[in-house]
Amino acid sequence: MIDKRVKNAKEAIAGISDGMTLMLGGFGLCGIPENSIAALVDSNVKDLTCISNNAGVDDFGLGLLLQKRQIKKMISSYVGENAEFERQMLSGELEVELTPQGTLAEKCRAAQHGIPAFYTPAGYGTEVAEGKETKAFNGKMHILEHAFSAQYSIVKAWKGDHAGNLIFRGTARNFNAPMAGAGKITIAEVEELVAPGELDPNEIHIPGIMVQRIFQGDHYEKRIEKRTTRKRN
Repeated sequence: MIDKRVKNAKEAIAGISDGMTLMLGGFGLCGIPENSIAALVDSNVKDLTCISNNAGVDDFGLGLLLQKRQIKKMISSYVGENAEFERQMLSGELEVELTPQGTLAEKCRAAQHGIPAFYTPAGYGTEVAEGKETKAFNGKMHILEHAFSAQYSIVKAWKGDHAGNLIFRGTARNFNAPMAGAGKITIAEVEELVAPGELDPNEIHIPGIMVQRIFQGDHYEKRIEKRTTRKRN
């Protein structure tokens, strides 16, 4: 029987070394692989290129790697609430490649499906298009975007089984699903790890063939990036 389980986050990230390119799932602070990020911080790996929708906040998520200067380059769609990310970008300490959010998602999905490149109208006429091939389709200009190339994809799911089948929950599905299988090796951390056959096949979002390592996380803080409330009447 297929069994892709590893003991913990430390064992899951074994093989990640200086200078590698990683994809990390999540949307804001929702659905981020908290345990894997903590293990990367402890490993002291450096000069990473990280592909993620954003870079967490100053003291949580990828912000922890930024604090220790472990990230050389961020490829993301926005700076978000991370003041240290902004400071490093403006000071030139951190190389940043800002990518339209839909393009970022499609570059992940293209890698996942083995598609080397695609055309998109997003970003034409802006700095995003500089140095890229362009072509008109139906009278509208498009940019040629290449799929991402990463050694590892690190995703977080709600449930998974020993074979690597994954189920996501709510907003946490954003970027986690298209990143699974998009790297040469995919690591999945889950809140609940069950035996094969316990997941309803009709509810599985990512089949186990796209996952090489899976483990159950110890703890999830699930912090809210920015809480907005209204005053009582």
